[in-house]
Amino acid sequence: MASFGERLAEAFAGYGHLCVGIDPHPYLLQQWGLPDTGKGLREFGLRAVDATHGQVAIVKPQVAFFERHGSAGYDALERTLAAAREAGLIVIADAKRGDLGTSVEAYAQSWLTPGAPLEADAMTVSAFQGVGSLSAPMLLAREHDKGLFVLAATSNPESFATQTAIVGSGESATLTVAASIVAEVNKSNQAPLGSFGVVIGATVTLADFGITEGDLASTPILAPGFGFQGADFDSLGSTYGAAATNTVVSSSRGILEAGPDGIRTAIAEQSRRLAEAFAR
Repeated sequence: MASFGERLAEAFAGYGHLCVGIDPHPYLLQQWGLPDTGKGLREFGLRAVDATHGQVAIVKPQVAFFERHGSAGYDALERTLAAAREAGLIVIADAKRGDLGTSVEAYAQSWLTPGAPLEADAMTVSAFQGVGSLSAPMLLAREHDKGLFVLAATSNPESFATQTAIVGSGESATLTVAASIVAEVNKSNQAPLGSFGVVIGATVTLADFGITEGDLASTPILAPGFGFQGADFDSLGSTYGAAATNTVVSSSRGILEAGPDGIRTAIAEQSRRLAEAFAR
């Protein structure tokens, strides 16, 4: 089986870089004429998958919106994940899990084990305890040709002080926390595109976090923040430089607000605009 990085590169080549976020906000469920229940979540997720299939290759369900409804929400999430994977889509579970030892290993087993109810192709993780704390998820991902995206430079202002703090000791001394995460992740990557990526918000400036585009040469980048959160496709080059070719360009509410009757058109339009941005 091809590695996650290889499959991601194939997806970029075949369908472009757009990733449709599946975020069933309560107000979106209302706009779609669906109840804010497990059944509503299921219908929302399946309709989003159906609209995405054949247009783009990547989806990113936001786990938190499903978790709100407990077991009914997880049932809806399981059905959404299964439908997306059956449709041949690359599925990134936006779970943002992080912990130590057997706990973080169990998280990885939930999302990255073939045949598991929540199986996805990749998941987002947090390395607050250090990238070394993710050794078990990295091992499991490598074993099953899955991927990880580690939070590195996020757009929320509350994170800036922590992510730009300077590491005081060890191999990463003098690097920012964000840059040290990128460096640690890259130890497990191989050119041209590895299977272990980082999350870098589309509204950040790499230099502010001590990161250069060269640091990301073989690193998949999950780039949230386009559309509703303010980033524009035309800023891809100025934000990520040459590493823009590695980006998973995530758009959620900017697509989902088109509603069930307009979502396919919204996806097509954003795919077209994104392709034009890459062609410039």
